[in-house]
Amino acid sequence: MSTDATTSRPSDEDLPPVAAPETPTRWTPLKIAVWTGIALLGGVAWVMLALVRGETVNAIWFVFAAVCTYLIAYRFYSKVIEKHIARPDDTRATPAEHLANGQDFVPTDRRVVFGHHFAAIAGAGPLVGPVLAAQMGYLPGTIWIIVGVVLAGAVQDYLVLFFSMRRGGRSLGQMARDEFGRIGGTAAIIATLLIMIIITAILALVVVNALGESPWGVFSVSMTIPIALFMGAYLRWIRPGRITEISIIGFILLIAAIIGGGMVAETDWGSAVFHLDKTTIAWGIIIYGFIAAVLPVWVLLAPRDYLSTFMKIGVIVALAVAIVWVRPEITVPAFSEFAGGQNGPVWSGPLFPFLFVTIACGALSGFHALISSGTTPKMVEKERQTRFIGYGGMLMESFVAIMALVAAISIDRGIYFAMNASAANTGGTPETAAAFVNSLGLAGVHVTPDQLTGAAASVGEESIISRTGGAPTLAFGLAHIMHQWIGGPDMMSFWYHFAIMFEALFILTAVDAGTRVARFMLQDTIGNVVPKFADTSWRLGAWICTAIMVAGWGAVLLMGVTDPLGGINTLFPLFGIANQLLAAIALAIVLAIVARRQTFKWLWIVALPLAFVTVVTITGSIYKIFSPVPAVGYWAQHNAFRNALAAGETSFSTAKDVESMQAVVRNTAVQGSLSVIFAVLSLIVIGYSIAAVIKAYRSGEVIDHEDPPVPSHRFAPADLIATAEERAIQREWDALPADQQPSRGH
Repeated sequence: MSTDATTSRPSDEDLPPVAAPETPTRWTPLKIAVWTGIALLGGVAWVMLALVRGETVNAIWFVFAAVCTYLIAYRFYSKVIEKHIARPDDTRATPAEHLANGQDFVPTDRRVVFGHHFAAIAGAGPLVGPVLAAQMGYLPGTIWIIVGVVLAGAVQDYLVLFFSMRRGGRSLGQMARDEFGRIGGTAAIIATLLIMIIITAILALVVVNALGESPWGVFSVSMTIPIALFMGAYLRWIRPGRITEISIIGFILLIAAIIGGGMVAETDWGSAVFHLDKTTIAWGIIIYGFIAAVLPVWVLLAPRDYLSTFMKIGVIVALAVAIVWVRPEITVPAFSEFAGGQNGPVWSGPLFPFLFVTIACGALSGFHALISSGTTPKMVEKERQTRFIGYGGMLMESFVAIMALVAAISIDRGIYFAMNASAANTGGTPETAAAFVNSLGLAGVHVTPDQLTGAAASVGEESIISRTGGAPTLAFGLAHIMHQWIGGPDMMSFWYHFAIMFEALFILTAVDAGTRVARFMLQDTIGNVVPKFADTSWRLGAWICTAIMVAGWGAVLLMGVTDPLGGINTLFPLFGIANQLLAAIALAIVLAIVARRQTFKWLWIVALPLAFVTVVTITGSIYKIFSPVPAVGYWAQHNAFRNALAAGETSFSTAKDVESMQAVVRNTAVQGSLSVIFAVLSLIVIGYSIAAVIKAYRSGEVIDHEDPPVPSHRFAPADLIATAEERAIQREWDALPADQQPSRGH
């Protein structure tokens, strides 16, 4: 069936239009007044954060600065990208429509896809990174989280999603091979596979740390699996297409699981069954990751991600409302005492580049490019939806990061450093921890042992000292704000444990999606040699590739669980650099695609974030490889522990025995080697990208590896809220006889 581009209809005039016409915006006085008000409020908020220097700053300015900036960026900047770079066409069928197989390619309602995409990309980074970055003060992290997402993170997510969709949902590595040939493409494929293993392992490690010995969290998170299975069956067989119905049902069941988790944890049998050690939880996540990756996407992955999005967005929005209601005063300085050095008590290294590396997913994340070229492009119904899902989804993740930062800086600074400094520094007791924090020389900070003991008691914990990794600090900050809005001091313990469970659920959804994407990547890679593997519907190939990738990240996860340095503190810098190097690879691929489309006037939109992230990550890699400071450089730490072993030492630094010292030597050798490999592979890909841009500019020839266009035979709105024109067209489609209706997807 051919398509008439002038009418946006299939040639069969018996069918309604497959796309709503784009009408120019009418700038009424009311619209002008609204957007002027948004701009003024955002400007005032930025002035209060960046320029006004009082003893405190009110937390509401973080909310206003973020929300106003996001609204303006989505309404105007993303529209520029859509109009001049992406140029979507809703009369073209997406891969979900013309390659639909009921397994991975499934046309899915945009709200469910947004939920899946957001849940998949929003892992540990936006929660943990900003909490750790608070060591440097509130302003550097705030600027990078908000400005970085507008100019870098959301741009990457949107364009990778769009170009992957135009290429049949190809993985990032395969797109690189198409653009750069065998050598450049192979470098990108190896880099993405290795980095994917590291990233997925770190995400899983944060879940393990959050759920370890927490019966409430283990029960509630486990219950989301049968709830998701029910939701998938409901949309598939019971009430197809009834998104609103299953949304309400799923939300009620999720709340019941959360409340039930607290009740079960208080029983003797519940405490015995669900009180699991970290190694057991790690194995459970490994098994779950395999199963989730091989099941059809509609069975578990999509409904579970959609379900978790209710909680993710709901909690973050509730926290924002609580901040506006409570209006907490922030005493953390704009730039802290550690902003100018590289020996901070939470993490080591100078502000540049390690602040940008530490924040990671809250502003820019290479992991997102894997999701945007993995599961999501195989589910999108219409091309114009990619702006809402890609750019809009990343803005929402940035908002999560800002709320995490505010939660971290809202608590007492002494408690913050007692919670986030390593046990080797704090000594692990209230007395030694208080002495350590007071020795830091923080202006206006004097913490007492009783204060630390009381803080732990207020959230129902025996101790909060050296609860590193960021998740406990975020939970404590959230509880500190939420109890002032709802419940009072007696609810501090509830909010704290609720937040711990929320974080585990938040991050686990990125683990299952990441595993599935890793399987796609490996199938694409092997498919270059054995074409049968490129068919994602081939069950045996899917199982083999899933097992290989799960074994890879599972081994790294178990290493992190048993790491004497605490796992997360050792691996997170590697995660951050690897993640940002992957973002540089993704932007390099996008840069080449845009140049080959001869869109040079707007090439700066991609070149600007690529240049910045390249400088940041290569500088960070140089520090991690060559720094003589053991707390910063992997090889320096490796040599320090190796020399201690050679000298006959039986304990050294945080390693309390010879076996632990040997583990540090082994781990740092792996981490240092990977740092070198990642940096070299990334530079190769970026070099090929620059060469491709120069060649495209000189030739003036349009080269595009898109799949041939296929006419679309279905309709769906482009944004979250359908326009009047879209609602009218949808009514026409709904009025068609059942045999003329397209399959509604999920």
